[in-house]
Amino acid sequence: MDLLIFDLDGTLVDSKQDLANAVNATRGHMGLGPIDDGRISSYVGEGATTLMRRALGAEASEADIAKALEFFLAYYSEHKLDHTRPYPGVPEALERLRRAGVRMAVLTNKPVRISRAILEGLGLAEYFARIYGGNSFEQKKPHPIGVDRLLSELGVAPEHAMMVGDSAVDTRTARNAGIKACGVSYGFQPETLAEEPPDLRVDRLEELAEAVAGARGGTK
Repeated sequence: MDLLIFDLDGTLVDSKQDLANAVNATRGHMGLGPIDDGRISSYVGEGATTLMRRALGAEASEADIAKALEFFLAYYSEHKLDHTRPYPGVPEALERLRRAGVRMAVLTNKPVRISRAILEGLGLAEYFARIYGGNSFEQKKPHPIGVDRLLSELGVAPEHAMMVGDSAVDTRTARNAGIKACGVSYGFQPETLAEEPPDLRVDRLEELAEAVAGARGGTK
């Protein structure tokens, strides 16, 4: 693999608590009570607007969703790094991949400005040639537009690229773009990988680094 394209939430960073807090703060702002953190995690992955639609429920109007989204983005921007941290082994895996000459990018459905700020705040942004979010293109994952742009900009053939994520959305994105898929077992929605089985599964990102860097003759 010459290019690894990573999802963000549930793959590189454990942002579960900060997202749950922001969603429940938003529900409070909208006059609703809190909901379970695990339930909120199951809503994540298809962008902030969809997250708000799911968090508010079917009875919410489009005006309600727009109002909630504005509050959510402002609140989350302020609290995005209260509890969010890289998953164990992620910095080490990224460093090994960089030393092995593997190019890396982030493609998430989270808004790009917040995504970049999280990666910069955690000292991870330097590893990625590109960081794209859910508002970087006209379509979000699983549409292949983001992967297609990365392949074009970085000059990588589809057969030498892999999408890495924790959910069926990421595997579907890879399939739609004609690249390989790796699923991680530790994220927000690993159970959905049964719906869209990836080519490779890992329990820690270091396992992927070992496989990819090892195949390239990379050092530990």
